[in-house]
Amino acid sequence: MRAMCEKVIPSVNCSWRYCLYKLNEIPFNWHYHPEYEICLTLNSQGVCHVGDHIAPYGDFDLVLLGPDLPHTWQSLPNPDGSQQLVHVAQIPVKWLEGLIQNNTDLYSLSTLLQKARCGVRFSTATAKSIFLQFKAMEAADPLTRFTLLMSLLNTLCLSEAQTLSSQEFSFVNSLDPAQDKFEKVMSYIYDNYCEQLSAESLAQYAHMSTNHFHRFFKKRTERTITEFINQLRIAKACKLLISSSAPISVISDQCGFNNISNFNRRFLSIKACTPSAFRSRLKQASLI
Repeated sequence: MRAMCEKVIPSVNCSWRYCLYKLNEIPFNWHYHPEYEICLTLNSQGVCHVGDHIAPYGDFDLVLLGPDLPHTWQSLPNPDGSQQLVHVAQIPVKWLEGLIQNNTDLYSLSTLLQKARCGVRFSTATAKSIFLQFKAMEAADPLTRFTLLMSLLNTLCLSEAQTLSSQEFSFVNSLDPAQDKFEKVMSYIYDNYCEQLSAESLAQYAHMSTNHFHRFFKKRTERTITEFINQLRIAKACKLLISSSAPISVISDQCGFNNISNFNRRFLSIKACTPSAFRSRLKQASLI
């Protein structure tokens, strides 16, 4: 599925946006935006998608996302009917990076923001430590919100974090003269990646020679077309392993692999475990 671009409008009298969502469930909404995002999800459990990362999440889930990184969370209603809360801070790149460039006090944030390009998740302890800062933002004036944001970023900068996506998963480049053609190709891939796609057929679709298409695609994604399609297929396989009890051989077919051996090999290469081990870990954690 192709990610949709979300338009982010800053909060009133602010350079960035804070929002608190109160939801009965979190719908699947695969999207991206050109802002950094800090997301704290409370009283919720489900599946988190960030780039090519797919994994369960639980209460006090705290993630920092880089610009143009596709993502979504997805959950079902809580059994007790209670609301799921999502605190979100969305911060324009030029504004935040400009603050860092003009204030040497903030230089230490640069490393954190670089890691965010692949998405990073923080520990439950860190999430609990910044919860009150997020909670205070709801009724705060713009200046107080700004100081809370800086304090929050400082906490994240001093905390250990787990990288999520295997590499940057952003395809947006407004300076690319062939961006329209690239987006057309990407849309076609997202619609058909479980079918038998080939570099030759995609090159023909893009009206290029096969060699030119290989260079065209690798330059913009830093991956070969085979690597990219396999990552999409394995991401879908992870979702099916999490959300269904279908046999692994059936999931392999549904995700476009021509045989189970190839599926197992590709899954191990990308996720560092076999499909059966991936599913077993989830069962042991009582998450499926």
